[in-house]
Amino acid sequence: MMKAVAGRDYYVSDSCGNDNNSGTSCEQPFKSLAKINDIKLQPGDRVLLKRGDTWNGQALRIKSGSAGSAQAPIEIKPYGEGNARPVINANGQGRWYQDYHASIELHRNKAEISSAVLLKDVNYLEISGLEVTNDREMNPDADPKEFNDGLALDRTGIAGIAEDGPMRHIVVSDMYVHDVDGNIYDKHLANGGIYFIAHYPQSGKPATAEEEIARFDDLQILNNRVEDVSRWGIAAGYTAYQNLIDQPQDGPIPDEVIAKYGSSRVVIRGNYVRDAGGDAITTMYCDRPLIEYNVSEGAAKFINDSDYLYPCNIEGPQESDWGRVAAAIWPWRCKNAIFQYNEAYNTSNAYNGNGDGQPWDADYGDGTIYQYNYSYGNSGATIMFCEKGSLHNVFRYNIAHSDGRGALDLSGQIDAHVYNNTFILASGSSVITRGDAPAIIENNIFYKPDGVTQVTENWEAGNQTYDYNLYYNFSSLPEDLHKQVVAARSALLCDDSAVPIAADRKARPHDGSTSSTVFDGFKPAADSAAIHAGKPIVDANGCPVEKDFLGNPVAGRPTIGAIEAVSNK
Repeated sequence: MMKAVAGRDYYVSDSCGNDNNSGTSCEQPFKSLAKINDIKLQPGDRVLLKRGDTWNGQALRIKSGSAGSAQAPIEIKPYGEGNARPVINANGQGRWYQDYHASIELHRNKAEISSAVLLKDVNYLEISGLEVTNDREMNPDADPKEFNDGLALDRTGIAGIAEDGPMRHIVVSDMYVHDVDGNIYDKHLANGGIYFIAHYPQSGKPATAEEEIARFDDLQILNNRVEDVSRWGIAAGYTAYQNLIDQPQDGPIPDEVIAKYGSSRVVIRGNYVRDAGGDAITTMYCDRPLIEYNVSEGAAKFINDSDYLYPCNIEGPQESDWGRVAAAIWPWRCKNAIFQYNEAYNTSNAYNGNGDGQPWDADYGDGTIYQYNYSYGNSGATIMFCEKGSLHNVFRYNIAHSDGRGALDLSGQIDAHVYNNTFILASGSSVITRGDAPAIIENNIFYKPDGVTQVTENWEAGNQTYDYNLYYNFSSLPEDLHKQVVAARSALLCDDSAVPIAADRKARPHDGSTSSTVFDGFKPAADSAAIHAGKPIVDANGCPVEKDFLGNPVAGRPTIGAIEAVSNK
């Protein structure tokens, strides 16, 4: 394939390379990654690692200042025959010192980091097709501390650091990142599978000129497989400039502020994250990020009261539960984030010390939309709206099945508009877990399967408004002027069975592009009381909806729940 702009190809092979070679042909490859680390890459350059080769105790550290162009990005990818990926096993090596040059609340803001791949102050770069690890057990001498020591080494599979200005067009795709045994406590150091962070300049003073402010523009994290990593699975956008974005207080995020200091054009799509020690996927301080078609399984593995014992803040390790919270896929202080077509399974430990455990969490954000997502078997409630910094929230056309603490965690948010969702509750769970905050709750199906343990509902805990909801098999009801009440063993849904995770661990399409889906059981039954029994919704934040969970158009008087009644589907 012809390149748009002629650059130089650099070949690296651990099995047949030599660092005395030219490195510019497959017949003369370099041997070590260190040879690449010394090169300032230019537009059109390619770094090619031989398929099937493994680099143990090494790291790929792209030289700061390397830059491709829009027409000719730098590429890092495999070469050679077969399907085996090139493997970088950092094993606690590839160390560098991270320093935000600013305080980041009570979180540690500086530490030594081990990263298998480090991209710092580079531009127009695409990396794909590699396998990276950073395992404690492969080299225990690299960090003799216990895995849950408060000062255990922070590790990353792939770290992206902006410090001297914006990083533009960074694409991380088709990477296999696994066994990254980072510090289980440090949330905002480069610590986890894939993590992108922005610093202040070394002066410690925030930049003011647009081309000097560290941020990410056009960051794409696509179709990666991330397994057994700590603390984070995938995180993007945490920034020292939070000191400016969050002033003078939490609440609405001005467009001009997030556009100047936050990351823009951030897309996280098609990733699978399994057994993250903490959270699976989070965008932070991003302007209108899009997070879609991702799957989280088994997040919050170490966020429990037996492993999480010595959290470390700026004062050092301490015996407490500080920071012992983690959810699956969520934003932190983002503006107008959209989360859609994601799936989250078995986020753990809400009953073992994890203060969260939800699949979804609208956390201190402005204008967060969750739509067309599916969750099953998570230990927390389906959705949390978190604290006074969470406002202009919309949760619509989602399906939840058997999330442990019920449907809604209304935890101090300014507002929330919850409509046209289908919540199939776990036995013994209630609709509301924490309910001390206002919400408009309309056109939802709240469904207790036949034979479940009934509990006393907490309907009147806060300033919630209920209207046109449907309650299946409930022994107590809220004040809901236009409610539909359906007795057990009535035909409401085609099939209330849970949908398990896909064998290939990918999110299943259900946007109207296919005639049938694995979610068809949640369609209304032929004579369902939900059919066209809802109210036309005026979205509280002016974000009209055009289609339902399956891609059917929404018009006129809608069906209650996440799926419209359509005769030909």
